[in-house]
Amino acid sequence: MKNKSLPLIIGVIIVIAGLVFFMGGGDKTAKKSGDSSQPIVIPTHNWSSQIVMAYVIGGIFESIGNNVEYVPADSNAVYEAIRQGDVDISHEVWQSAFGKSFDNARDAGGLLDWGDHEARTLEDMGFPNWILDTDLCPGLPDWTALKNPDCAANFATPDSGGKGRWLEGPQSWHGDLMPQRLEALGLDDLWMVKFAGGADALWADLAAAEKEQRGSIIFNWTPNFTDGAGFTFIDFPPYYDGCRPVDGGDGKCGSPDGYLKKAVYEGFPKTHPQAAEIFKKMSFTTSHIGAMAALVDTDKMTHEDAAKKWLADNESVWKAFVN
Repeated sequence: MKNKSLPLIIGVIIVIAGLVFFMGGGDKTAKKSGDSSQPIVIPTHNWSSQIVMAYVIGGIFESIGNNVEYVPADSNAVYEAIRQGDVDISHEVWQSAFGKSFDNARDAGGLLDWGDHEARTLEDMGFPNWILDTDLCPGLPDWTALKNPDCAANFATPDSGGKGRWLEGPQSWHGDLMPQRLEALGLDDLWMVKFAGGADALWADLAAAEKEQRGSIIFNWTPNFTDGAGFTFIDFPPYYDGCRPVDGGDGKCGSPDGYLKKAVYEGFPKTHPQAAEIFKKMSFTTSHIGAMAALVDTDKMTHEDAAKKWLADNESVWKAFVN
């Protein structure tokens, strides 16, 4: 006998199957989260590790189905942009250079501290190790060696007016911190500060100084590609809270052994919950970050290609943040 209810049962099964597929049950590669379709806005600044890491993080976000937009941003003003919701994240908050801007934005509301990387940081003036094997400035890395007029003369350049030159990073990084330190330590009669246009100018001076066998004192930081290239930071008087002029101190101090933080706009965990959770778990080491920078500054890759290579070579690292 023919079952008249069979077509009805089949029809119901088809409808249910269609609904399951439409809701993502039939697509094993469907996006796993309820993240917004609006792009995640990631800032890029003017040093290699930060830019490469921006594309690394963007690549991770894209791997889970998110859209990403990269925007150039001032490295201090970016925290106000995050607080206002114009930028979603910051992935390299260096304590010495940007800690005050970060604190101000967090305290004003709208920006969240999203945890630290495993890497610790140092941002200060220093020199290539080969100088230690010369008589250009006996007594380095102790800062008091800089009081010697002969030392200063060996670090003079055509643009330094007869004084020894400190080549600082862009003034947007630290303002007048280094000129204030020279004055505070009584070194400004022998030394002057010149601000570089960007990180590339710092590395170009390192290469030129070695070729010309002249002294070179530049601003540098760790983690960086120079970690494995032979670089020594000058031993200034120890940093302590409040020692800098901007905090009411006398400026007679070096830089802190600092954090490397992450920050997010307060609305980011709501619009992109899965990406926010992954970003919270992200924690790169000194070697990870130095390797990102080296792909550009040593291997001369583009930032985008460097990020692709780093992701391909370090799947076990970044997939641990996703899973």
